[in-house]
Amino acid sequence: MAGDLLNKTDLLAIGHTALDYIIQVKEFPEANSSTSINKMKTLFGGAAANVAVVASTLGLKVSLVSAVGNGFIDSDYHAKLNGLGIDTQSMIVIENESSPTAFVLTDNDNDQISYFYWGAASEFKNSKVPHKAIEKVEAVHLATGDPGFNRRSGEAAHESGKLISFDPGQDLHMYSEDELKDVLKITDILFGNHHEIKRIQEILNMNIDDLRKFGPDIVVTTYGKDGSRINSDNEIKIDAILRETVDPTGAGDSYRAGFLNAYLRGEDLDYCGKFASSVSSFIVEAEGCQTNVPDETMVKTRMEKMWEN
Repeated sequence: MAGDLLNKTDLLAIGHTALDYIIQVKEFPEANSSTSINKMKTLFGGAAANVAVVASTLGLKVSLVSAVGNGFIDSDYHAKLNGLGIDTQSMIVIENESSPTAFVLTDNDNDQISYFYWGAASEFKNSKVPHKAIEKVEAVHLATGDPGFNRRSGEAAHESGKLISFDPGQDLHMYSEDELKDVLKITDILFGNHHEIKRIQEILNMNIDDLRKFGPDIVVTTYGKDGSRINSDNEIKIDAILRETVDPTGAGDSYRAGFLNAYLRGEDLDYCGKFASSVSSFIVEAEGCQTNVPDETMVKTRMEKMWEN
């Protein structure tokens, strides 16, 4: 394992904090055509912030490092993060820029297309590694964000003996093969949906076993309504807890937060997967990534009902 666990339960999430425009359409239009929007809301999001909010609500002490615009500090979003006790002292504030903004379109089949404006996050590449934030925590989660900043932050965390989890998400295409290898070498837990994990394997020409020998001890692959798979010394399959899906946005981020919450508390991988599956089942029941975040008691109740036998 790249980093030995310490007797703490702290997590630093590094990556995007963004505003999400959640847009629902009947079907995606073809090129050079249009379609009507059935519903639209502006909500709080960004993969790193989603992980931070869910993990904090579940009881972890969480820090967050994102690059945001200068209006963010006085925003309702910042007030929410502070209200949850999330440490934002190491946030990177970029003058004369907007905070990152995502436009997430979902059709009637729950397929999605996303557009993302980096804004202030474009300055990640020129930003210093948040050494103070890294030193204070037990684990560092590298979420969607600039590959170079994630690599440099990950290397600093590795040198400090921290547990490192990595989820390149939709920014996977931004990583060169060398950058991807550099981060994976120091990663303990790799998260991705089945498309992303398959793409990583294709880029590196590795199967899951080769990937684990190369870097992450644990590879967690999510399959939406078909559950998830955890590859470590053994392969563990976890069923999804199926609920009526209002909006699938943020389900993956909440799964990661739930998994890390259970893992950092010393639970085995089967429990971690089931706990994570229960967490994500709440998120899909409402629009937005941070709208229907459960506490630990709610998660355990639903989890126990699903797997009571």
